[in-house]
Amino acid sequence: MTREDYRQRLDRLRETVVAMGNLVREQLADGCSALFTGDQDLANDVIARDRTVNDCYLEIERECLDLLALYQPVAGDLRTVVAAFKIVTDLERVGDLATNLAEYTLDTTGSDPTLPDVDFERIAALALEQLEAAVEAFFDEEPTACRGVADRDEELDRRCEAVAERVGRRLIELRLNADGSVGNRSLGTGADRRSVGPLLADVSRTLVIVRDIERVGDHAVNVAARTLYALENDASLLA
Repeated sequence: MTREDYRQRLDRLRETVVAMGNLVREQLADGCSALFTGDQDLANDVIARDRTVNDCYLEIERECLDLLALYQPVAGDLRTVVAAFKIVTDLERVGDLATNLAEYTLDTTGSDPTLPDVDFERIAALALEQLEAAVEAFFDEEPTACRGVADRDEELDRRCEAVAERVGRRLIELRLNADGSVGNRSLGTGADRRSVGPLLADVSRTLVIVRDIERVGDHAVNVAARTLYALENDASLLA
């Protein structure tokens, strides 16, 4: 293989990583849309498309291994190949989280009106913005943008933590009655009671959705951190 072939393969590697990033972002956007609108057809489509994400991941993984074996890259090129190998692992996991959100759409458990309102759409928008910014930073080879992704993750973490705290406070305000129902101290009993099973299911569903969205932000930071390492040999953002 000539040096020109080598450079072309490195360029294609970057392009395929970006393509996978765009594919995963679309998956995440559709998974969120399905969840927020209750669109079960879209949810099933997201679940079915996860195989495409996995195939893309395996293809890029094989290309990285081939480049390492055939060319034995060093210095910056080595960091680029290793970073790509790690980045697509994070992207594949974001694809799994998008599938999770789609699967929650198929869960018919309704939201409990006694729980605090959660602005899932705003939290999801933040996660989507982070993922898009991380992929763009890789494509543009922009170190400052990588650091910006890490900085913005703090807002997403704060919002997700606030949701967990609000749900916890609301649960404390409720009481478990002797008959296995949940009643609000301020509302009394009878018609104001609700079976504990559905309530706990709604609490669990709320928390896992927020957890998965928060993890998207964590994976976006990982993508930015790997990119920064490849560009500047700077491991400061690596966990």
